[in-house]
Amino acid sequence: MFPTPIEKQSAGAQVAYKTLLPVALLMWLAPLLAVALFSIKPDTDFTNANYWGLPSSFEFAHNYGQVFFNSDMPRYLLNSFLITVPTVIGAVALSAMGGFALGIYKFRANLWIFFMFVAGNFVPFQILMVPVRDLTLGLGLYNTKTGLVLFHIAFQTGFCTLFMRNFIRSLPYELIEAARVEGVAEWRIFWYVVLPLMKPALAALSVLIFTFIWNDYFWAVVLTQGPESQPVTAGITSFNAQFRAAYHLMSAGSIVAALPPVAMFFLMQKHFIAGLTLGAVK
Repeated sequence: MFPTPIEKQSAGAQVAYKTLLPVALLMWLAPLLAVALFSIKPDTDFTNANYWGLPSSFEFAHNYGQVFFNSDMPRYLLNSFLITVPTVIGAVALSAMGGFALGIYKFRANLWIFFMFVAGNFVPFQILMVPVRDLTLGLGLYNTKTGLVLFHIAFQTGFCTLFMRNFIRSLPYELIEAARVEGVAEWRIFWYVVLPLMKPALAALSVLIFTFIWNDYFWAVVLTQGPESQPVTAGITSFNAQFRAAYHLMSAGSIVAALPPVAMFFLMQKHFIAGLTLGAVK
């Protein structure tokens, strides 16, 4: 049922594993290394077709200075935080309450409601593009951070509720029964009994949703335009001029845009791993 550990496989399999693993790692890192290299090159290297060679001059300070001080990148970064943080809070809060209801209470429509949350995760984004855009136009939320936040909360709550419901169902039900015997109100059971036990899951889910929303490009382009409301993923394209693209600035902007989710993962790494592995062993 489970794959055999590489240490217990044949010598040929071990050699192939040790040979292919660095190759796969290099292939995975190659785009990131290329973008990092492009971000310190001068613009002339691209016009002279020096794509993969060493930079003719190192323009780290100039390129990143242009990104931070001569563009709207700080505004795009602020927009991303103003979109991502409320989305994470809203989606995680709603899913914690929804997961509690679906995981603890047994009622006739419980399974059907759960299936609706699950089914929503299989709807392709492209199918929703036109109706969601028309909806935001009709509500006056098009090209606003509020509209993007509300949509992300609505769309991410399905996955988050699935995650939280399954996690809550793995908790000892005897704790809830004991609290009810003592006459504790249901909302107090959620707040004082269940929620403290959900901290690892909340941390893991927060990191996942933060990464999903921060890296979102599709809906950022569909529902927003301009530096007033666009997040950083869509704002990077502002470095494209009418007849040419500033690849060195786009690369520097991409590196800057990738730092916050990476930093959050390392800051929350302990809780993230605990949340994913909790319940994996008895």
